[in-house]
Amino acid sequence: MRDPAIRRRRTALFLFFLIPGLSLSSWVTRTPDIRDQLDASTAQMGLVLFGLSVGSMLGVLASGALVARHGTRPVIAAGTSLVGLSLLVVGAGALLASAPTVTAGLLLFGAGMGGGEVAVNIDGAEVERLTGRTVLPTLHGFFSLGTVAGALLGILCTAVDFPVAAHLGALAAAVAALFAYALRAIPAGVGRTRGGTGRNEPPAPTAGPLHKDRRLLMIGGIVLTMALAEGAANDWLPLLMVDGHDMDPALGSAVYAGFAATMALGRFSGAFLIDRLGRVTVVRASALSATLGLAVVIFADTAALAGAAVLLWGLGASLGFPLALSAAGDSGPDSAARVSLVAMIGYLAFLVGPPGLGFLGDHHGLRAAMTVVLAAVATAIFLAPAVNTRRSTPTPSGDPGPAPADRPDTPS
Repeated sequence: MRDPAIRRRRTALFLFFLIPGLSLSSWVTRTPDIRDQLDASTAQMGLVLFGLSVGSMLGVLASGALVARHGTRPVIAAGTSLVGLSLLVVGAGALLASAPTVTAGLLLFGAGMGGGEVAVNIDGAEVERLTGRTVLPTLHGFFSLGTVAGALLGILCTAVDFPVAAHLGALAAAVAALFAYALRAIPAGVGRTRGGTGRNEPPAPTAGPLHKDRRLLMIGGIVLTMALAEGAANDWLPLLMVDGHDMDPALGSAVYAGFAATMALGRFSGAFLIDRLGRVTVVRASALSATLGLAVVIFADTAALAGAAVLLWGLGASLGFPLALSAAGDSGPDSAARVSLVAMIGYLAFLVGPPGLGFLGDHHGLRAAMTVVLAAVATAIFLAPAVNTRRSTPTPSGDPGPAPADRPDTPS
């Protein structure tokens, strides 16, 4: 990658993936403390998380239209700003023991993350097209790297009883600094289709309504299941280990850090695996790993075994989302619209599904509630052939050729 502007842009995207991961895991690891400060039951925590659901739904549903009208840059800027503000509001809610304030903060977080992350994925998919290289798994790896860093920081703050409000306030200041540094490298006009075509993407005839594209809907199904597996862990894993396997809060947060670390490992190795094994094989192996890990966590009564199985859960959930987004961008014309639709499906599952698990968990226990996630992830094994698409990649001579990462998974 010799173009300095593309390098700076990719670095900026790394940071815009890092920020929500860092922010999300920071408050997730403090959920036992926040629950205690609010004196909330599992069902009441589900209601608090409903703010995240509402915000994410608003952000995700609005993001496609906003990107089409304004491009990705202002949507990324607004989303990241809301994420930083939400940390301050959640911290204030914990300090005041005010569940409505925490809920409002999570609503802001959901709106910012849901809207901003769809835009960042559209920008990342364009970088893949410009460079002809597999980029999205590595970009999502930075989200997971952020969750690891945030989880480790949260574990430390939990262990020393550092105040939640001070922890999240300091993090908000760090988010503001990263945001100011990264935004200038994102070009204007990417993904804009109203009042002008998207940057570097000439207009192309559509193949029909996207909701009638069977392959695209199957890719959306893969994203939905894998995003649900990731979102369930991000929202409930520490409490699942504490309430379901009798771990102390610090150890439950450590298990979550292990989950985040395996997510990062899977995503940073994703380009290597996809280039050599093909998309279908990687999706099937990922779904099998997540299914096995979830089954052990749900049904094993040994805390140590359940904690180890979380690593399989994290490794399995790591590549489905970014790999399916790459496939969506290659599956037909209007790639920005296709990536936007599939990303919207994924983020809705990621942020809206887990609160529903809280209501199931209150009546049947969190371990039993996770059987919903287990059943969903298992379906990705059968949906995997949908990601077997091809992308034309610029060659040094200027002629298009098939990208190695997107070669067919079946012999020709």
